[in-house]
Order: sequence, then C-alpha cells, then structure tokens
Amino acid sequence: MRMKTIMVCDDDQGIVDVLEILLDAEGFNVVTEINSTNLLKKIETSQPDLLLLDLWMPLLSGDQVLKIIRNTESIKRLPVIVLSASVDGSDIAEDAGADDFVAKPFNLDDIINKIKVFLD
Repeated sequence: MRMKTIMVCDDDQGIVDVLEILLDAEGFNVVTEINSTNLLKKIETSQPDLLLLDLWMPLLSGDQVLKIIRNTESIKRLPVIVLSASVDGSDIAEDAGADDFVAKPFNLDDIINKIKVFLD
C-alpha cells in the first residue's frame, strides 16, 4: 500500500508544524503550504490524497480556495477537511464544499479519525 499524502495549508507556522509532526508519526507523507495563493499549483504538482485547509488566511481565504478546487475538474474530488476557530466555520466550510470540519483548537485524535474516514 502506498503512503497517503496529506497537504496542510494554514498561515500559522506553529499549526503547520504540529500537524506535520502528528501526521508524519501516523505514517502519512505530509506536504505543507503556508501561502494560500500557492496552494492550487502545489495541489496539481503533489497530488495529495487529502487537504487540511485553514479557513481564515490572508490574501486568499480557505473558502475561496475551496470554491476554486471544487470548480477545477482535475482536483474537484479531493477530500478537504477545513480547520477553523470561527463559530460560523462549519457553515462556511459546508457552503464552500468541504467534506468535513474540525474546530480549533483541535483534538489531534479527532483529526486523525476524520482523515482515516476518507483515506481507508
């Protein structure tokens, strides 16, 4: 079985680092991107199996990125789990086309369990 690749996009380097360590320990290949404007190109090149996407980012917000993904034929089926500290986050994520939602501060086991639903 090939190693599954998870892409993490969050403008907070601390969160990116925590998720990278966690996912790496779980046996995933992790690709990270801190700048949401680079994300679409990076998805095309690294072909992740799942995307963990922060909702509130400068320049291009998570819901804007997600709407572009859902309208791009080559990547529109990519499972996306949105992360957000916003109280409205789950509604915004659902409206934009997210497959699932995790509230910040997140429970690490919760994230792993949600990822496994999509990748097993």
